Amino acid sequence: MDLTKKDVEKFATNFRSLIDNVEKALFGKRQVIELVVSSMISEGHVLLEDYPGTGKTALARALSQSIKGTSSRIQFTPDLLPGDVTGITVYDQKTGKFEFHAGPIFANVVLADEINRASPKTQSALLEAMEEAKVTVDGNTRTLTKPFIVLATQNPIEQAGTYPLPEAQLDRFLIKTSVGYPDAASTVRILEGTVNEASELDPVMKLETMNELTEMARAVFVNPRILDYIVRLVEETRSSPQVLMGSSVRGARNLTKLAKAWAASQGRPFVTPDDVKALAEPVLAHRLVLDPEAQFDGVTANAIIQQILLDTTPPTGGDN
Repeated sequence: MDLTKKDVEKFATNFRSLIDNVEKALFGKRQVIELVVSSMISEGHVLLEDYPGTGKTALARALSQSIKGTSSRIQFTPDLLPGDVTGITVYDQKTGKFEFHAGPIFANVVLADEINRASPKTQSALLEAMEEAKVTVDGNTRTLTKPFIVLATQNPIEQAGTYPLPEAQLDRFLIKTSVGYPDAASTVRILEGTVNEASELDPVMKLETMNELTEMARAVFVNPRILDYIVRLVEETRSSPQVLMGSSVRGARNLTKLAKAWAASQGRPFVTPDDVKALAEPVLAHRLVLDPEAQFDGVTANAIIQQILLDTTPPTGGDN
């Protein structure tokens, strides 16, 4: 489909309405909300690495409430089993048949709380769901609802009893970001009780509308020069002497998808180099595996991406 001016205006209006509504429950965190909503529109998933009590659960609930969708919360613990996530097949003695009992993964917004506390076997139960929006149990494949997003959290400080996420799973998260603590003025409003509870929010969008936004985002135009720019950025992550493993092709693809949704949210039917620059760090940084010596010297993946952005010349001229 070709986007018309009316289509883009409709996208931007719906996007702002959704952001405004979610921000009622997560005041002062508009940029994070925009990233998460853009990721959902791009059919991607989000890894939130943050301290306890910063509003991650409120964000998930507010998002599902705003689109009149379903939500679930999975507390990842060492004894959690894959079936606790995907669901299990149970034999019904009355009917003499096996019945499938759906797990919490069958929701529009799934909060995977402290995902790194579960065993790798249980974490792997999410891989098929996150990549293909499907779940296979006992040989039967079931399609998940749309829209579908996994908001996974992990604590950056407490590492005792945790299992680091493998690169294959990290690569399936479209972005990695953090909510962070609210500023002083926002904290005062929270203490005054003027910030809404997520459960009190009124829906501002239907699930069908959210799926329409996804279709619109796919139609946003990306100039071949910008695609070349994205490829050059990704290739630079692989050639950096401080990096053992750079970004995958999935990283380049996800950066393109997210840039499309971001451009549409700004009221444009085409992607600009500035869209790519704004999104490169949250999309690419968590995909890098750093050289141990670089880590010892205090080098971070975010700093490497920032340096690559400075060293890589963006395309000039018309974007559309």
